[in-house]
Amino acid sequence: MRRPWRTTFGLSAMVSLVFALATIVIGVLAYAVVHEAMEIQLDHRIATETRALIARTGNGGTARLASLIQQRDSAHSTASLGYILLDAQGKRLAGALDAKVPATQGYVELLPYGRDGGIAQSLTTWLPDGSRLLVAVDRSVIDEMDITIVKLFLAAFATMLLLAIGGAWTVGLVTQRRLRRFDDAAQAIIAGDLGQRMPLDGSDSEFDRVAQTLNHMLDRNAALVENLRQVSSDVAHDLRTPLTRLHNRLHEALTSDGAQRKAAIEAATSESQELLELFAALLRISEVEAGTLRRDFSDLSMTELVEDMMDSYHPDFEISGHHMSSTLMRDLHLHGDPRLLRQLVANLLDNALRHTPPGTWVSITLSSDDDFLQLCICDDGPGVPAGDIPRLLDRFSRSEASRSTNGHGLGLALVSAVARMHGGSVTILPGPGFGVAVRLPH
Repeated sequence: MRRPWRTTFGLSAMVSLVFALATIVIGVLAYAVVHEAMEIQLDHRIATETRALIARTGNGGTARLASLIQQRDSAHSTASLGYILLDAQGKRLAGALDAKVPATQGYVELLPYGRDGGIAQSLTTWLPDGSRLLVAVDRSVIDEMDITIVKLFLAAFATMLLLAIGGAWTVGLVTQRRLRRFDDAAQAIIAGDLGQRMPLDGSDSEFDRVAQTLNHMLDRNAALVENLRQVSSDVAHDLRTPLTRLHNRLHEALTSDGAQRKAAIEAATSESQELLELFAALLRISEVEAGTLRRDFSDLSMTELVEDMMDSYHPDFEISGHHMSSTLMRDLHLHGDPRLLRQLVANLLDNALRHTPPGTWVSITLSSDDDFLQLCICDDGPGVPAGDIPRLLDRFSRSEASRSTNGHGLGLALVSAVARMHGGSVTILPGPGFGVAVRLPH
């Protein structure tokens, strides 16, 4: 069953209904408060008039009170007020009001009077000599006020209802049109137009912000698809040579005997080991980019980690004839995966050893600025051509000068993946020589 509140028009209609109900509740409360205030005002007016008459009677008794009532009736000075004065035997002494005096004293809110069926609000007071005084006021003013309030409420309610319906229809129409444009763009993407993006109107509204987020996601997906395509192409290209060599070695082993067969099998084993290392590196990069290793994050000292890696590589540098210098800021800490960060430093040091000639100086700098620490590993070797720099962080990307050395061009790709997983970035520094700067938040 379709839930109407989950549609644009349904949600707008429900909001309009809530406003309509709120208007009804406010109208009823306003009517009740105003009506009660008018009732209290009439009661107060009657009580005030009764007290005034009794106070002015003084020692004149019932005769004086009757005279005062006759004066008021003849002068019509108290519009809408009526009086009746009865003696102890129930005989009318004064008052022109055509009504029946209640048998009990006190207020009567609906007292019929006159031949036209008028309704009055009255107060009956028993006097010490047994006579009864009734003072009444016509209730038509309350009825007129009630009718006026009801008319105003109905007019206001009708206006609010029309505005709510119009507003709901407008909001629903605008929202549906904008969502339809999103849907059209999504359908075009599904149909294969991967360059299609969610439309923006430049208003910086919620729709624009959602569209920008979706476009950023689509750009990211397009980059991943392109990266996957490029990786597939690069894997096929880079695996063709070792697989061909492996096939040749195995074929040679099949057609050979004795020591020659053993040598061919050993060569095939070496080729397969190289392939396994290649796939292991690819899987490692994919695992890092997936972000599943964040569970192993902990607080660590980057200064101590870099120092340990330098100590580990110091013998290799001495054997190869390379030189190492360092400038490390003390007590730099961050939250990360120590194994991956060690791999990051190791890959950068391996690059310096593998792709530079003996006698090259490699400098390691660890510094901090604001919320980031920066690790720079630079060398004064031959460097790389400027045209190769933009692709050095991609998988299987190698400069022309390094194609004669061992490797598959995955070292810097893993460095970049580790840095991104930690919320950082990698930059290839300009020459002379070759340098990599890694910025990590701490």
